[in-house]
Amino acid sequence: MPEYVGTYFRVMTHSPSTADAKRRPTEIVDVVVVGAGFGGLYALKRIRDAGMSVRVFEAGSGVGGTWFWNRYPGARCDIESVDYSYSFSEDLQIDWNWTEKYAKQSEILAYLNHVADRFDLRGDIVLNTRVLSAHFDEAGAMWSVTTSDGRTVSATYCVMASGVLSSIKEPDFPGLADFSGDVYQTSRWPDGGVDFSGRRVAVIGTGSTGVQAIPLIAKQAAQLTVFQRTPNFSVPARNRPLAAGELDQVRATYAERRQSARMSLAGFPEVPSPGRAVDHTPEQRQEIYEAAWAAGGGPRLLRAFSDIGTSPEANASAADFIRSKIAEIVKDPDTADRLSPKTYPLGTKRICVDTNYFDTYNRPNVTLVDVMADPIVEFSPTGLRTTGAEYDFDAVVLALGFDAVTGALMEIDIKGRDGEKLTDRWKHGPRSYLGVAVSGFPNLFTVTGPGSPSVLGNVVTSIEQHVDFITDCIEFANRKGHDIIEAADAAEDSWVRHVAEKASESLISTSTTSWYRGANIPGKPLVVLPYTGGVGTFREICERIARNDFEGFLFGAAKDSLDDLADDTVAEARQWR
Repeated sequence: MPEYVGTYFRVMTHSPSTADAKRRPTEIVDVVVVGAGFGGLYALKRIRDAGMSVRVFEAGSGVGGTWFWNRYPGARCDIESVDYSYSFSEDLQIDWNWTEKYAKQSEILAYLNHVADRFDLRGDIVLNTRVLSAHFDEAGAMWSVTTSDGRTVSATYCVMASGVLSSIKEPDFPGLADFSGDVYQTSRWPDGGVDFSGRRVAVIGTGSTGVQAIPLIAKQAAQLTVFQRTPNFSVPARNRPLAAGELDQVRATYAERRQSARMSLAGFPEVPSPGRAVDHTPEQRQEIYEAAWAAGGGPRLLRAFSDIGTSPEANASAADFIRSKIAEIVKDPDTADRLSPKTYPLGTKRICVDTNYFDTYNRPNVTLVDVMADPIVEFSPTGLRTTGAEYDFDAVVLALGFDAVTGALMEIDIKGRDGEKLTDRWKHGPRSYLGVAVSGFPNLFTVTGPGSPSVLGNVVTSIEQHVDFITDCIEFANRKGHDIIEAADAAEDSWVRHVAEKASESLISTSTTSWYRGANIPGKPLVVLPYTGGVGTFREICERIARNDFEGFLFGAAKDSLDDLADDTVAEARQWR
């Protein structure tokens, strides 16, 4: 088990001074939270329960975050619903009745609204309000937060729960504005839905969103043309209703199930592995893969053997199995070949979970266009043109994905010490301590930020762990009489190196187009964004840090500059191991 040792504890003794009166805050609170999705709602409850005042700002007209915005056809979770839920309240998890193995968007949104009502959270949430800037005032040791409705709020702490998949990858197709038909973005879908009956529709993008939406759009549209850049590995969900007895069994074992998830690799209960794929015969591997395919869900196949994520040989055996299934399902050999990923290892992009995705290409009204071989050149008033053909449509659906993990943070004007911008600090790639704090940005915390394991599994498990750790850290500072918490440079450097080292041990570092590395956003530094060491390992590291008085953080009172403290003693960074 990796072990973190070392001390970075330093106390600052300067007294805070009065904040700049010209800012004239309309409100002063202990903590500002940005976002009211899974992360923001739990942060509000947890921090408020700790006795602090909280104000949450949410850009949407309702709570829910990702599940408020993503209403596209087929939108549902790819983690089993009984696990993709909060564990902090025993009564909540006993009372709520999930209806399906994989909950759809409307059910998850209803759940989050229930949470907001059940725990009386709405009074501290401001909707329809986007945070524009957050600037740290060193003299007063306060964050000044400005919002789209013109208010300025001062807070001791700022918690960014803005989401890892909330910043849309904007389209940059020439001529799109000239298209006379309807254009829909999957992440900003009309609340009342869209009827594509009798219409010619184009869908651009075949990531997780496209894989979910395409089968349902195909059932309505007169003609559907799918424009695919990179094919994705996808496995059947085998979704089904949950029986009352099945839910009772889950409830009876929730304590063990949650603990298993917390200490697992990816934040959900582990499926027992038979060991390494390379230690099994081809016939044995085939039998195990067939069982995982029949059971459904991405985790079962990705975890079918313990070495799929690290061994090219093991990974190839699983990838070959999925490609063979695509060839079995899709009747046209050329279409099946174009739908079969060949340029990256299985799991280095988030594996998709689908319902009848590949079978959809057997429909006579569905056509697949490979834009790697035949790139999109431009839109026209009636459709679009590739290098080899022209297409006319009545509507276009853009399923282009997100500027993941860091995008939402970079959209806000965040300034730390000496007015340094977060965008400047991260111009060569994001740097953080544990994915929760950034050196030079005191009292700023990120929920499931870069360098945390969140996007590699069940993000709700990681959200609860992050929020608990952040709140415990703030409570520790309050007990000690400190009003400054900041990641030490040495601790941040050590963690960044450790994240990179762990990534180099996995096959993710070999992928060139995954949003895990920011490769889907032109100009974004190619850095493995998540921590690949596992949810359970990450939790143990954080628990050890907390037991050691939150080593790696600087604590103290308001101060003028770091230069004033250059002579303070800080232990030299040691390696994670």
